[in-house]
Amino acid sequence: MAARKRASVPLVASTKPSPPPQNDETLKTPPKSTETAPIDPPIAPPKLGFILKLSALFLVPYLYLIARHSDIDRELKRSILINAGLSLAGFFATAKLIPVASTYVVRRNLFGYDINKKGTPQGTVKVPESLGIVVGIVYLVLAIVFQYFNFTADSNWLVEYNAALASICFMILLGFMDDVLDVPWRVKLILPSFAALPLLMAYAGHTTIIIPKPLIPYIGMEILDLGWIYKLYMGLLAVFCTNSINIHAGLNGLEVGQTVVIAAAILLHNIIQIGASKDPEYMQAHAFSIYLVQPMLATSLALLSYNWYPSSVFVGDTYTYFAGMTMAVVGILGHYSETLMIFFLPQILNFLLSLPQLAGFVKCPRHRLPRFDPQSGLLTGTSDGTLVNFFLRAFGRKTEKSLCILLLLFQAMACCFCFLLRWLLAGWYK
Repeated sequence: MAARKRASVPLVASTKPSPPPQNDETLKTPPKSTETAPIDPPIAPPKLGFILKLSALFLVPYLYLIARHSDIDRELKRSILINAGLSLAGFFATAKLIPVASTYVVRRNLFGYDINKKGTPQGTVKVPESLGIVVGIVYLVLAIVFQYFNFTADSNWLVEYNAALASICFMILLGFMDDVLDVPWRVKLILPSFAALPLLMAYAGHTTIIIPKPLIPYIGMEILDLGWIYKLYMGLLAVFCTNSINIHAGLNGLEVGQTVVIAAAILLHNIIQIGASKDPEYMQAHAFSIYLVQPMLATSLALLSYNWYPSSVFVGDTYTYFAGMTMAVVGILGHYSETLMIFFLPQILNFLLSLPQLAGFVKCPRHRLPRFDPQSGLLTGTSDGTLVNFFLRAFGRKTEKSLCILLLLFQAMACCFCFLLRWLLAGWYK
């Protein structure tokens, strides 16, 4: 959840006395009102320069792999590039729609105050909430339009593609409901289970796993069919990915930033696997993942341009649920859930640190955030079990921006470690 305090508007009956009867003079010259409705200032412009620099770190190797290094089928490359073009359009559409949506959510009292800036002028600014709904809507439109360019009516992947979109759409709806109703966190844990149902019911792929080579002599088989246990694992993966993004939060740009880093790693992994394989079904599975992740990355970058420190919008649970479910879906249908879990190492560590509080063994406050010192502008770690507080206790007091950058670098290191591990274990593990 974001580092904010929700606004509340109490419903109190009006105590103003009834106006006196008006005479003819009053009717002719009505009194002028001396009060004017307060006008909320527009949100700050997007930080496009920062986004351009950040995008270049990923786009250079990604485009090189597509254009030169990886041996990709021409039709497959065409579909990937069409999807990339639609994603680029989605970036500009999202960047344009966020300021428009901000005025509407503030008007409906969906705004908050940044707790990590409490005691400073920025801490009194109304920050629009739940802007992840814009990303979700634009993403779904792009994904649906892309079907026209890539899938035919008899395509084997069309059913699973639409099932994936149904699960993502369901999760966006539940996330926005959470933002509006502020449901208890225990209920949040099970929401992804319902959103994953369309995917689980439509899934027609294999339910087998490849046994690691060192374990084959002990198990006695190379492939193990898990049956219904595999679908249970798929559901649990969706629950974990969705909630792990949601609880690893509390800093401007952290929720979207970690999603951008993981999404970039997923795309690089998919392109590498497509270039290294000659199996059409295997290549199509990874291309399927690219079709769903590229629009998410583009729209997330647009949101990050407003959410980066100092944040002018909050993403809300709508975005964290959407991002987590999307990455769970592509990991399941792309058949690389093991790799995805290594990409999620910081989220796993944050979950393990949070487990005593989430399980009720240790008192869990409403906001498990660090303490902010308005005099120095620095954050101090608390005893709460989060990766944010752990980093502050380990590395000392930091500004919110520098702490977020440090956590995102740690996320990038986890992704790089995954690539290194796959390279070291290639041909030996599986």
